[in-house]
Amino acid sequence: MASTHAEVIRKGKVKDVYALDNQRLLFAFTDQISVFDKIIPTLIPEKGETLCRTSVHWFREAAKHGIKSHFIELRNNREFVGKRLRILPQVKPGEKNYLIPLEFIVRYYAAGSLLDRIKKGEIKPEVVGLANKNIDYGTPLPEPFFEMTTKFEAHDRPVGIEEAMEISGLGKREIEEIKEKILKIDGIIGRSARAGGLIHVDGKKEFGVDGDGEIIVVDTFGTADEDRFWDAAEYKNGKFVELSKEFVRQYYRKIGYYDELMRARELHQKEPDIPGLPEDVVLQVRDIYIMMFEKLTGEKF
Repeated sequence: MASTHAEVIRKGKVKDVYALDNQRLLFAFTDQISVFDKIIPTLIPEKGETLCRTSVHWFREAAKHGIKSHFIELRNNREFVGKRLRILPQVKPGEKNYLIPLEFIVRYYAAGSLLDRIKKGEIKPEVVGLANKNIDYGTPLPEPFFEMTTKFEAHDRPVGIEEAMEISGLGKREIEEIKEKILKIDGIIGRSARAGGLIHVDGKKEFGVDGDGEIIVVDTFGTADEDRFWDAAEYKNGKFVELSKEFVRQYYRKIGYYDELMRARELHQKEPDIPGLPEDVVLQVRDIYIMMFEKLTGEKF
């Protein structure tokens, strides 16, 4: 594991980040799991290893297609080394070597928070190309839906192009370049998913600008944490088998915790503590993460 002498940069919800020197970071994956910006007080055995190895698999696949990333090397099955980028309090146009303070999401189906916002009237159906249609969970979108959210606020929120440019220091051309990179990466992920009998529903990615001013993909992506996947055969039968962290989100929706949490946030009240997962759910989640690693990478765990 990470050296006790390494500088702790961030203790995250699912991974810890250490500074090895001025140019390299160590990403150490834990077995923690989080939903709705809450760390669940239950560990998922082997989860950290599946995320680390899946992430490294996608970095290597992206490199084969000319997409640069911050990845340098795999240290062990739970840790990899990546380039160190600056975190700036305010980004000015033309800055280099920094983490873009936004998250980028592309969705291919109506699901999750997108569907919630459509149902609440926060997003009009025509915005996602579904005017005059009944929109249900799992409705395919005619075109990929690209959106951006904040990264360093207490809770991520969607932002429009103008605010995104102000926050990130990027121009419209750079944001379009990021979108093109995501669609290219998702094409790679989608092909592996289809080969494994999966549907790639959506996913989020993060980017940075390296020392040469090039946009590179950073952090992790294409895993059961950042992306949503369904069983393709079951989808054809009208059923949704969640093969990602969404399985856990749905559990908390079923027991009523999600509604309780959202009410507290809307009323600016103290948020309820998230309860732990029962042992049978822990085992199901563990099996999902291992299965998804194997299906997406073609490797044995």
